[in-house]
Amino acid sequence: MTDCIDEHGFRANVGIILTNEAGHVFWAGRAGRPGWQFPQGGILPGESPRDAMFRELEEEIGLTRKDVRVLGTTRGWLRYRLPSRYVRRHREPLCIGQKQRWFLLRLEADEDRVRFDCCARPEFDRWCWVDWWRPVDDVIYFKRRVYLRALRELGRLVFPDGPPPRPSAAAGRVAE
Repeated sequence: MTDCIDEHGFRANVGIILTNEAGHVFWAGRAGRPGWQFPQGGILPGESPRDAMFRELEEEIGLTRKDVRVLGTTRGWLRYRLPSRYVRRHREPLCIGQKQRWFLLRLEADEDRVRFDCCARPEFDRWCWVDWWRPVDDVIYFKRRVYLRALRELGRLVFPDGPPPRPSAAAGRVAE
């Protein structure tokens, strides 16, 4: 399996924002590491973003199509560059960052359907529900703007009057 990297060096990827009825989002802890993030993963050659999203959903957190309802997707690709120290210079083609299509899902099944043992090397080992904006402040710094843009764009699908305002303590952490 190879990744789809475009002519500018961005790897095609999907991001998954999973919500519950209360408007909280699924926040997953990286296996064996202190970091947290939304489920995400690469798009394989010939795979549509939607198919990649369902594959990653099952591989990373054990949920299938019947466990969720798709509420929407970002209109276009959201990009971020990797800091220089994360660029794997020995690989061809060179990947300098990711371009992501984000999907907003609602969990329709019981929470006990979430599992991390659906692949040989689990991505996550813990999870919790968090307030809408918390991931923007807790994710690794170079993904913050993409998280902010995805949550802003997709928030209208969860909150008819728009997502709740960001807490003022967090507002200064990400340039908007």
